[in-house]
Amino acid sequence: MAALIEVENLMKHYRLGDVTVQALRGVSFRVERGEFVAIMGASGSGKSTLMNILGCLDKPTSGSYRFDGISVSELSRDQLASMRNKKIGFVFQTFNLLARTSALANVELPLLYNGVSARERHSRAFAALLAVGLENRQDHHPNQLSGGQQQRVAIARALVNQPQIILADEPTGNLDSKTSSEIMAIFQRLNREAGITIVLVTHEPDIAAYAGRMLVFRDGRLLQDEAVERPRIAFQELEQRTADDTGITGI
Repeated sequence: MAALIEVENLMKHYRLGDVTVQALRGVSFRVERGEFVAIMGASGSGKSTLMNILGCLDKPTSGSYRFDGISVSELSRDQLASMRNKKIGFVFQTFNLLARTSALANVELPLLYNGVSARERHSRAFAALLAVGLENRQDHHPNQLSGGQQQRVAIARALVNQPQIILADEPTGNLDSKTSSEIMAIFQRLNREAGITIVLVTHEPDIAAYAGRMLVFRDGRLLQDEAVERPRIAFQELEQRTADDTGITGI
């Protein structure tokens, strides 16, 4: 079976006036179905450019990108939009929620583009909120939710079309350490229990340590590709915090 993501000799150049910026320089790797991969690197290392290409938001200057066995460069604009909507879930650092819309309605948004009936939209959106533990906040607007709760809504929105992969760009960048652990626990559960492939960009080694594999970029090149020997387990950390807070031991 082909890998979910196959990238070979990927190059991306930008023209800024008289200067050519080489954002990606011959990047090659595969992501198998069911993997949890963290992409790391300093600002300007090519992480965001790569994520835009993986998410079918941009095309490389040269090289090949195959998603689920399909050559992405051969797809039309409408086919790319369909792939983004049906096969890829996106989670961003800034949540990107509609301020005057309820949590449930925010989660329903991707379904509007698929012609899904209102009744089914409501049912699937509620199920997605249930999956991230926010079913009791379905009528709340973003300004009535904490940062961690807003990110949970964003994850539910990414889940509602039952994607093959979730691309998460600095999903914990605006969150404190405890809330970050809660978000990573959700990603780990989705990966391990639902089998969803996760590719996550982060500049924080502590967050990358939750993944099963780490890709490190520098100056547009893939510098390091290795398995995380002993990934951090977010569930256990949260249980330990609860025990510490309540004075209960042996959890």
